[in-house]
This record gives sequence, C-alpha cells and structure tokens, in this order.
Amino acid sequence: MTTQSEPGRDRLDPGLSAIVSERRQLINLAYRLLGSLADAEDVVQETYARWYAMSRERQEAIESPGAWLTRVASRICLDLLGSARARRESYVGEWVPEPLPDRTEWISVRPGGSAVDPADRVTLDESVSMAFLVVLESMTPAERVAFVLHDVFCHSFTEVAEIVGRTPAACRQLASSARRRVRASHPPATPAAQQAGIVRDFKQAWEAKDIEALVGLLDPDATMVSDGGGLVSAVLHPIEGSEKIARYIIAIADLAPNLAILERTVNGQPGLVAQHNGVTVTVAAFDVPGNRIKHIWAVRNPEKLWPWTAEAQN
Repeated sequence: MTTQSEPGRDRLDPGLSAIVSERRQLINLAYRLLGSLADAEDVVQETYARWYAMSRERQEAIESPGAWLTRVASRICLDLLGSARARRESYVGEWVPEPLPDRTEWISVRPGGSAVDPADRVTLDESVSMAFLVVLESMTPAERVAFVLHDVFCHSFTEVAEIVGRTPAACRQLASSARRRVRASHPPATPAAQQAGIVRDFKQAWEAKDIEALVGLLDPDATMVSDGGGLVSAVLHPIEGSEKIARYIIAIADLAPNLAILERTVNGQPGLVAQHNGVTVTVAAFDVPGNRIKHIWAVRNPEKLWPWTAEAQN
C-alpha cells in the first residue's frame, strides 16, 4: 500500500546539508572536551537525535542551527564530564585519554598524495596532543568547557555563558584559570622533525634492548603513565625516573618477543604503536619539550585501541 507524500516532503530539505556539515565540527569539539573519540561520537549522535526529534516548525524557528547544535553538544559534554570525573576516580590505574587513530608513518606519503578526510576526522593540531589533553583532564568541567569553547573554538564569553550557566565574567575567569594551567604544564613543543628523530631513536633502542641508550634519551625525571583494562593489567602508578622506565619497557619486550614496534602519528605528534601477532596492544604518545623525552603515555586499554586494532587487521 502506498500513501501520498505531503507537499514538499519528497523534495530534499534545503537545510539538511547545512545540518550534516556541522558533524565534523561537533566531533572536533566533543573529542577535545571529553578526550574520547567513542564518547564524542555518542554525543554527536545524541545531539542529532535531539534535533530530529523536534518538529519542522521548531527547527525552522531556530535562527542558527549550527549554534544550536554546538550548544546542545557542549551541554551534553558538560554533563558527561561531571559523571566522568567520578568514574575516573574509580578507574583501575591511571586514566589516559583515548588516542586518535592516525596511522600514517612519518616518512610515508598517503596513496594518491592526499589525505583521507571523512566527516568524522578530528583536525590534528596542538589542542589534541596528548600533553594538552592531559592538562585538560586536570581542569574542572566548567573550566574545560569555557577554555575549549573560547580559546580553541573562538566562541564569545556570552555564548559560553549560555552553555555553562554562568555569567560571561565568570566564564572569562574560568578560561583564564584554565589558561594558566596550560601555560604552567605545557612548555613550548619541540619541532616535529626533532621529536620524530628522538622518538625514532627511542624505538631503535627499545628494539635493541639497549638500556643505556634508552636512559640517555629520557629526561632523568621522566614519567611514564600506562593504563589497562579488560584482560590487560594496569600499571597502578606512574613510573618515575629514566632508568626505571627503561627497565620496564625492556621487560615488556622480553615478555612479548614477537612485538612489532611501528612509527605512527599519535594525536598529531610522533608516537609508537606496538603490535603483537598483528593486534595493536599499545599506543604510546610522547612529550619531548627539549632534547629528551619528558613524559610517555602508554594506552593499553583494549576499549581505547579498537580503532587501531581494526586497522591492523584490515
């Protein structure tokens, strides 16, 4: 049985492409706010669900659909950040943000000479580096939302106030406090080519199990944070000191003799990916503020590695 279409319903909604085009921006925003690509995708899906749950009349009454989608997504993230703080306090081991899967080798060129750019691709810049995301994790939910919306996405404090539920002046103070945290914890980055060379030397020393070379590449006060989950046991506390870190990663290599270590871009920075029998088991991000590695974040939780593992198995 067929039914007659309502006038205009069989024609393409002229506003549809504008709504859909906001998806990438929303993914970028939600990932920076939550530090999790999976959670960011859930937020965007919920945001669109709320849009399409409205009547056509209500949709057409909204002057700027893009601004509406941003407000809704940001408010969902703000709520999630409050509950995430409680979840992460009970997390076994240290919490590390979910690494973005950019699997291009540093020295390779993508097929065809151009980058694949799907709607869900997160723009890789300084605001998604692991070091930056770790600083964001130290902020209150309101600080994080105010700072990211204003300093990263250039929204006015009036717009931020509507999302956070505070005055523009209060939001200005939140962003200022967050900015001080970033400046105190996030020194200027070493040029990418220099970082890549240092991380590559680290990879080669790891493969050679050369403890002296590893210690030489690490800052004496370096810190390594490793998470876990599922069947992967977590390292409950950060490993501090160059020699302790060197001995720990050599022990990992001893336990997995078939470990393959690959050079990959992790959140826009030179990083390493460890695969065992073709399955990604660790994604390592590095902070190299000078000539030595200051921080290593090793993501081992399988729930955070599924995009990397899916790529490895293709």
